[in-house]
Amino acid sequence: MDHDTEFDTTLASFDDDTGVGHITLNRPDSLNALSTQLREDLVQSLEWLESENNQADGIALRAVILEGSGGTFCAGADITEFSDSNPGTQSGQSHYEFIAEFPAPVIAKVRGYCLGGGLETALACDFRFAHEESSFGFPEVNLGLLPGAGGVQYLAELADPSTAKELAMTGEHISAERAAEIGLANRVYGDDLDEETQAFAEHLASQPPLAIQSIKESAAISTQTGLEEGRAYDGRLFRSLLETDDHEEGARSFAEDEYEPEFKGR
Repeated sequence: MDHDTEFDTTLASFDDDTGVGHITLNRPDSLNALSTQLREDLVQSLEWLESENNQADGIALRAVILEGSGGTFCAGADITEFSDSNPGTQSGQSHYEFIAEFPAPVIAKVRGYCLGGGLETALACDFRFAHEESSFGFPEVNLGLLPGAGGVQYLAELADPSTAKELAMTGEHISAERAAEIGLANRVYGDDLDEETQAFAEHLASQPPLAIQSIKESAAISTQTGLEEGRAYDGRLFRSLLETDDHEEGARSFAEDEYEPEFKGR
């Protein structure tokens, strides 16, 4: 059964049967530019989805798909909100960090423009699935700015520092094909983008959710620590997962060919 709600600038829904949530950025007339209201509504939409776990026997929300309305993902910050005294204030971190630290994996489904703060929003997600005709870029340099929410840092990690500097210094748009080549887009599709993204989200949702969350934590830690500290962190996560009901379900399924495990996130 689907649950849905609407905020001023976003739409959110949750499917009980699959465990997949959807959020749509809903300012099509402005190409879903990141106004202050949209940033706040995006966080509230994620909080609303996470609240599905409150009444669940374990973890209900397993994956989230984030997309834009009107055929575009997000064209960047809403420059009409830039103040003359401090035009960089619209690069606030809150919604980027909230996405990056959200327990469930978040998949950015990208059509049309994915630029500036919109690209940084997609980079904060765990995966980026793109339509073959979408385009990516950091145009902030044309305003005398840099990507203010860590876009260069993200891209330097995904690709390399030289590629990050190229995109940010030129302000040029790149194709979905090139985005995939440099590791910015995970997968590129044509008209089957919706179907393939949904199938991927449902596959993630079918996996043991505590293990999925731990893998997300491990990947995040890998960018913040050295190898030795990261391996120690993974060891602690591994030992905690050994104590879960989900591990017992998985082990039984491995031992008994016809047993269908039921992973509840406990």
